[in-house]
Amino acid sequence: QVQLVESGGGLVQPGGSLRLSCAASGYIFSINTMAWYRQAPGQQRELVATSTKDGSTSYLDSVKGRFTISRDNANNTVYLQMNSLKFEDTAVYYCKMSLAEYAIVPIEDDYWGRGTQVTVSS
Repeated sequence: QVQLVESGGGLVQPGGSLRLSCAASGYIFSINTMAWYRQAPGQQRELVATSTKDGSTSYLDSVKGRFTISRDNANNTVYLQMNSLKFEDTAVYYCKMSLAEYAIVPIEDDYWGRGTQVTVSS
């Protein structure tokens, strides 16, 4: 089975930086979109950044210029570099990948990691 595991979360002061990583394991045929979401207590889960297979990226307006998503296709890994962190960035960050496992007819589906906590506090 496919598993996604996030790492890199933790406690950081305002203005600081963190880099999140998410690695997918399993018998993966292909990966299309890689993305990061976040969810703060009492809030809806929101899309933070996406990276398509052809290299295009998109970002939540509030993180533009501060966050950068990148991917390492050879290692089935996606990263989120977070700079100039603010209090409102505090949330559980989730990795999501749209991928297909090996099969006679591979069918793309969405897979989620279990999340990693990012806390921005002085």
